[in-house]
Amino acid sequence: MTSVTYDWRLTHDLDAFLGTAGDFLRSRPDRHTVALTVTEALRRRGMSQYGGSVPVFGILERDGAVRGAFFRTPPYRLNLTSLGERDARSLAALLADAGTEVPGVSADKDTAELFVEAWGLRTGARAERLRSERLYRLAGVTVPEPAPPGRARVADAGDRDLLARWYTEFAESIGEGAHRDPGAWADERISYGGITFWETPDGTPVAMAGVTPPVAGQLRVAPVYTPAPLRGRGYAGAVTAEVSRAALATGVREVLLFTDLANPTSNGLYQRIGYRPVSDFATFDFMDEG
Repeated sequence: MTSVTYDWRLTHDLDAFLGTAGDFLRSRPDRHTVALTVTEALRRRGMSQYGGSVPVFGILERDGAVRGAFFRTPPYRLNLTSLGERDARSLAALLADAGTEVPGVSADKDTAELFVEAWGLRTGARAERLRSERLYRLAGVTVPEPAPPGRARVADAGDRDLLARWYTEFAESIGEGAHRDPGAWADERISYGGITFWETPDGTPVAMAGVTPPVAGQLRVAPVYTPAPLRGRGYAGAVTAEVSRAALATGVREVLLFTDLANPTSNGLYQRIGYRPVSDFATFDFMDEG
């Protein structure tokens, strides 16, 4: 790792990052679910898992303890753990002075807003809020009634093309675009049974819900997707309840899920299934002035 000012250290070395910040990330697996999931995928599947450019990691240490961390897997946004104003400003200064590309930021709501302000003051970039989300933790599963006709089924190799297409549609629906290769995403999820369909009695898939691999005693339900013409029929609720029940049965301590706060229907649905709020998060994109 290289030494820098403002108590931050930057590195491209995943092992060094996890060796220093791993315990800190595992201390709050709910709040750090994305960092834990992404770094575990990089560790298991290689540093090009999310794109061709080298990921960058940062660690904030003060008084002999880790106080914060970040990662960025280009072309995706900066992902931050919780920071106060001083540390958000120092990180913005460090990244700006180093000429680091920062296309956006994702973090808990307060941290994201602090960094947006700090980055704007440092660089002149303006920010656009892409989405506001709420992180939920599963307390217990209640299956929505009445259940739609059909059943749940774990996706297999024969579903690869459909999964790839639905991944692309889902990414576009949340404003992300499919940065990852859709076929590679489908292969990864199939490899560990990470997608479950709800299919009609004739065997036609009509919705999907996925789970991330467990790490640090947690996993996250993602993505949940129903093609637009099939929405409003209970398919998403049925398949989410099934994957949530199966996730609890694995023995993990926490089953987590993000929802878009702009969608009151899905937020109400997940609470009826048994999810309870943990914290609010926000994602911003940066645009240069001019």
